Amino acid sequence: MIIEGALSVKAALLNDKREVFEVIIDKSKKDRNTNFIKKITLEKDIKLSLMDRSEIEKIAIGKSHGGIIAEVSNRNYQTLKSCFNENPFVAIIEGIEDPFNFGYAIRSLYSAGCSGIIVNDRDWSTSEATILKSSAGAFDFINIYKSDDLKEVIDYAKSNGCLCLAAMRKDAVSYFDVDYKGPVLLCVGGEMRGLSKIVLDNVDKNIYIPYGNEFRNALNASSAIAVISYEILRQRLI
Repeated sequence: MIIEGALSVKAALLNDKREVFEVIIDKSKKDRNTNFIKKITLEKDIKLSLMDRSEIEKIAIGKSHGGIIAEVSNRNYQTLKSCFNENPFVAIIEGIEDPFNFGYAIRSLYSAGCSGIIVNDRDWSTSEATILKSSAGAFDFINIYKSDDLKEVIDYAKSNGCLCLAAMRKDAVSYFDVDYKGPVLLCVGGEMRGLSKIVLDNVDKNIYIPYGNEFRNALNASSAIAVISYEILRQRLI
């Protein structure tokens, strides 16, 4: 698989989520970021190829690579336990089908301090390059666990002291009225299918985002994740 852009390549090199087979760089690039990528590549004894931009264009999938691409494996996934730290903020993401939105969600969660993400056990392999790029590399920084039993995940979260919350307007409280300073499991569903019944039946409470105007067109899932995640971070920084 080919990944493109400095952020994606750097994320793959700096983490152990996937194997990097070869890094390919425009031989005319001399900036600090490029030099750092070269340094890490050589330190890890990974093949480094310097090519003309025209040669890179023949290998690259898109046009926004900036002269830096890499051949890599699909990413590996972690254990459920690895997603929980001392004061966990963990997220279950269900039903986000678009890889760009999935990447945006991961970027927001990771930057807001999320310790791990749980997703349905599905094959993202054909979309990984897009997810990695749209997440600004966060896809390869954060721990992700695939599960086909989300009730088991929620039970595990509760056993670790997590307040389990679903982003769902029915019978919900405002997300402003929740204390997020302790362990939290946040569950968010995609716009089309939402959260599954098994998740909704097992969380502690539902939360919603108030709007400043009457507006039926709700925020999409990645936007809602960003809003709630940064409220969690804000409270934890106080």
